[in-house]
Amino acid sequence: MSPPAPTGRTVSRWLGSLLAAALATAGCSPGKGAAEQRASTAPAGPIGLFTTLPILWQEADDIRGLLNGGAQVHWAMPALQNQGEVRALNTLSADPPPLAGLALLVMAQPRVLSPSENVALDEWVRRGGRVLLFADPMLTSDSRFSLGDKRRPQDVVLLSPLLARWGLRLEFDDAQPAGRRDIALAGRNLPVNLPGALALAGAPGKCRILAGGIAAQCRIGRGGALIIADAALFEPALGSDAQRRSTLLDLLIEIARAS
Repeated sequence: MSPPAPTGRTVSRWLGSLLAAALATAGCSPGKGAAEQRASTAPAGPIGLFTTLPILWQEADDIRGLLNGGAQVHWAMPALQNQGEVRALNTLSADPPPLAGLALLVMAQPRVLSPSENVALDEWVRRGGRVLLFADPMLTSDSRFSLGDKRRPQDVVLLSPLLARWGLRLEFDDAQPAGRRDIALAGRNLPVNLPGALALAGAPGKCRILAGGIAAQCRIGRGGALIIADAALFEPALGSDAQRRSTLLDLLIEIARAS
């Protein structure tokens, strides 16, 4: 029989060891190339990673499986490490504040935020924080865990209060055809699959819609955010496809830092 799904409290106990194992497996020395050259000129500071996707570790039934050193490293981990120290976050609101000192927060299909997390994130951005947010209203990547399992990635992102605060609304066209396609964004092809669409919600904010609604770039107080209405970029990839996705992620990080 499979062990019970880990709770938030359980996750917080071993999250640090999981991240250390993931970083060690991925290798902490960035490879040379365009990503490294851009990272060398990027603002100093760690990157926070807040996600339900299997980026830090592969999906597994227990901690032993999560720490399996022979597992394939997700292509996004080295890409993020090229930008700086990666800090895995299990919460956005705690004492001491988890967001303090971050140069950038990457949120990839995050779980539902608590009211205190919504407030903490919004205040951090308004004080100068930068966010790269992937908010997918219909996640299409495969998972070994069934619907309702707490270990399963967030299938439908639920961030309406935060997006409304920033002057945006996330919509979804359930009549659109399924299947991967590429959308032009910042001179690159962004892979999407059943993406959402971002629209201005009329609330106070300074956002501009990009790529026909697939993305939005917002100036929020002294900080900013780049929001992508899809998370298919983080699907597993190897070889040239992984390199292409890594380069695109690097570019999106640059744009988010400049928001």
